Amino acid sequence: MDSPPMLYPVKLYVYDLSKGMARRLSPIMLGKQLDGIWHTSIIVHRDEFFYGSGGISSCPPGGTLLGPPDSIVDLGCTEVTEDLFLEYLASLGESIFRGESYNLFDHNCNTFSNEVAQFLTGRKIPSYITDLPSEVLATPFGQALRPLLDSIQIQPPGGNTFSRHNGQS
Repeated sequence: MDSPPMLYPVKLYVYDLSKGMARRLSPIMLGKQLDGIWHTSIIVHRDEFFYGSGGISSCPPGGTLLGPPDSIVDLGCTEVTEDLFLEYLASLGESIFRGESYNLFDHNCNTFSNEVAQFLTGRKIPSYITDLPSEVLATPFGQALRPLLDSIQIQPPGGNTFSRHNGQS
């Protein structure tokens, strides 16, 4: 009889890049309440994985200069082994999640976290995170700022760029 597969916990770290400013200023600037400007990452196999303008990066959990997350979402468990996961990340980093593909509204850290969460657990990340760009762009102020915001590249400092050859560089 085969033994049951190993299960590995999967967490979503959620950071408010505005450090509370979005909650205070969004009603005035956007005419609607935003609770934060969300950056997310996936925690699995003892590391934190995230995407920014530098591509896919990793660090020990909470190891970026963003410090500890504002909240942690339990996404469940995965049977995906570390080796298989690292191969998957390498393929993503060479295809749809290259650094030059980053876009603040359309292809960002939350897009990455959502993709990886579905691969690992079959579950999406919370919609209040993935819906944020469309909520901002649905406002006149968001539309006016889009050209400026489209040029912004975000790469949280403190992580190591992921590479296929050694898992983490």
